[in-house]
Amino acid sequence: AFPYYTHFTSPIRRYPDMMVHRLLARYLEGGKSADRTTLEKLCEHASEREVVAAEAERASIKYKMVEFMKERIGEEFDGHISGLTEWGVYVELDETHIEGMSFLRDIPGDYYAFDEQRYEIVGRATGRRFTLGDAVRIRVKGADLRKRQLDFELVLPGVESVPADDRRGSMHVRRSSRRSGR
Repeated sequence: AFPYYTHFTSPIRRYPDMMVHRLLARYLEGGKSADRTTLEKLCEHASEREVVAAEAERASIKYKMVEFMKERIGEEFDGHISGLTEWGVYVELDETHIEGMSFLRDIPGDYYAFDEQRYEIVGRATGRRFTLGDAVRIRVKGADLRKRQLDFELVLPGVESVPADDRRGSMHVRRSSRRSGR
């Protein structure tokens, strides 16, 4: 709640912290106050560069995650729903914390819609519901390195996947002939 304050992380990590360390050393040695305008410009520049660096770090991590999963297309993994939108379900994999999305149109066995009020995905015919934190199983459907995007397909017990080309806007429910514990 102070009008002016500072906090320290590691001076090796952030240049603004190094600037504060240098100012404190200067003042402890009896030096004069530094020019406020110059310092504010330096801090603003450092903050802008830090944002660019953080964005580059996120993009490179996402790229490596997609690159890793590209070799696993068709494989199944356990995860939890980490986000919901009107167009899809985001799933974070339990073991690797890699996140991808399953489009609502690709969820097998029903037509699913996003209920924004209840923050859940609901099947029109089955009433099946998915919400934040639900445990799910996914199959890696696609990995686009250029877009840094992962496409997942929800694997539902007793419901066989239907290729998107076969759906043509109608609902297909196919019961799986094999028994699955998941």
